[in-house]
Amino acid sequence: MKNDNQTMDRAIPVSEQRKRKIKKAAMWAGGFLAALGIAAWLGTQMITTLDKKSLVISDVDRGTIDVSVSATGKVVPAFEEVIVSPISSRILEVYAHSGDSVDVGTPLLRLDLQSAETDYAKALDELEIKRQQIAQLKANTETQLSDRQMQIEVEEMKVSQLEAQLRNELYLDSLGSGTRDRVRQAETSLRTAQLQLSQLRQQYANEKKVKQADLRMQQLQNGIFEKGLAEKRRTLDDAKICSPRRATLTYINNEVGSTVGAGQKVAIVSDLRHFKAECEISDTHSDRVHVGGAVLLKIGKERLTGTINTVTPLSQSGAITFTVVPDDMSHPRLRSGLRTEVFVITSIKDDVLRIKNGSFYSGPGDYTLYVIQNSKFKVQNEKGSAVLLPRQVKLGECNYDFIEVISGLEEGEQVVVSDMMKYKGKEKLKVK
Repeated sequence: MKNDNQTMDRAIPVSEQRKRKIKKAAMWAGGFLAALGIAAWLGTQMITTLDKKSLVISDVDRGTIDVSVSATGKVVPAFEEVIVSPISSRILEVYAHSGDSVDVGTPLLRLDLQSAETDYAKALDELEIKRQQIAQLKANTETQLSDRQMQIEVEEMKVSQLEAQLRNELYLDSLGSGTRDRVRQAETSLRTAQLQLSQLRQQYANEKKVKQADLRMQQLQNGIFEKGLAEKRRTLDDAKICSPRRATLTYINNEVGSTVGAGQKVAIVSDLRHFKAECEISDTHSDRVHVGGAVLLKIGKERLTGTINTVTPLSQSGAITFTVVPDDMSHPRLRSGLRTEVFVITSIKDDVLRIKNGSFYSGPGDYTLYVIQNSKFKVQNEKGSAVLLPRQVKLGECNYDFIEVISGLEEGEQVVVSDMMKYKGKEKLKVK
């Protein structure tokens, strides 16, 4: 027993201890390398693989870009007229309904015009009174001026008589038969008569001017009254609500018996055969929108060309509005109320690198795009999938189809243009 204990307590040789340490280190190293291999294998298995059908892929090519800025638009009738009640009244009858096709002069509804017609008849009587007053003023003026003219003629005859008397006195005085006193008396009488004649003539001229001014004033007042009366007549005619043009009735107040105020809308007629677009764009692009500018309207897959007709310069809520007249205003795809994409063409660039426009694009600048390394999948790896690698790309202007490539891509390459934000930070992707 003692010998056995001595054997167990015997020291292990140094060479044996070294062998054991080397063996243990080798085991740890092998395990570590195996773990690294497993981690690398798992890493290759965790690379995201995408289905090609879920991606929008564009070729990088050269071509022309009609540079444009986007806006929103709404299709509305090219011609629309709001009919308002010219007077405060009640609706007595309605002759048409929304959706009816109407022609020029088609009756739409009837208002209660009894009170307005009574006022018009009263105004006609007042007009006749004013006309009679003018006629009376003319007659009085002619009579007074005629009397004054007669007085002038009598005074002229008196002056002529006194002139003859003065010549007689002067003749008698030259013969010695008259006296100097009688000559002076004749001269005084003549002078007095001449002054009276001059005074009558001046009075006649003044009275004539005053009478003419009074008559002119009465005529002007009468003219104003006649214009007001004509306006009442037009108001009465307008109150017989009729269609002003050949169009479609898109709205009518059909509440019989209801009261409508002057200026209140009672009907709307629209030309539903021709259309335009009311558009809105950010005021940051206001310098690019001008009357006569070319525009593209995109309705579904249909594209219509048009021209900017009017521009509202005032900005509201960060946007300006403008109207576009399509080249074909009666195109079958145009419908009232239809929303449309609008592209205002600002310039044309020829022979530029370009890719298809995609949802990722938000304006000129730098982007991270995924480029297919195996072009058009002609070269595939051992698993039959292409590789996507991220690349920094600088993009420029765009239009509704293409985006200008400034740098980062080469002609003939393929790039994903669909939204890849959820894969941001991925260094590699696979595509089946």
